[in-house]
Amino acid sequence: MNSLPPRTYISWTDDALLQALVADDRTAFAELYERYWYRVFAVAYRKLKSREIAEELVQDLFATLWHKRAEHAIQQLEYYLLAAINRRVIGYLRAHQVRAAYADYCRRNQSEASQETEHVLAASDLSEAFAKALLQLPEQSREIFRLSRLEHVPVAEIALKLNLSSKAVEYHLTKSLKLLRVYLRDFTLVAALFLFV
Repeated sequence: MNSLPPRTYISWTDDALLQALVADDRTAFAELYERYWYRVFAVAYRKLKSREIAEELVQDLFATLWHKRAEHAIQQLEYYLLAAINRRVIGYLRAHQVRAAYADYCRRNQSEASQETEHVLAASDLSEAFAKALLQLPEQSREIFRLSRLEHVPVAEIALKLNLSSKAVEYHLTKSLKLLRVYLRDFTLVAALFLFV
């Protein structure tokens, strides 16, 4: 059975270990890790309530300590490590909040966009069905309906323009509306079913 190598640096001070760390001493780094990893982990875990994320942040902190060992001018190691883990926790929480807010934003906008798309498609389908239904009307009724309902020309003016009585124009409008209701009935039933499904 393999036994762990003895901790030869256990009696060294933090300052001595930091000096050895700057001189690329891996064993000094291992001693620093053993000495402080749990304290640093406990701080991260207490704030995050996630073992995996806390472990990841601690590993990242110590990896940075090793990779930037020549750049650091650390005075008090414990203070440095605790402040560094706090910054990492805050950074993680901020990033997590931003990601969560962005995900919520995307969900809301996707829902609104899909509803808007459905409305645009429904309006397009209705316009197409209406145009087809208008073509089913007799030519004179279609012309009277177009002038009255689409161009908003008054009945008296339509009568004068088409050389008809006002009663005849009103008859054509009434007939056109009844026929359009019949032609569009199937479309409105399908649209109503679609809305309630």
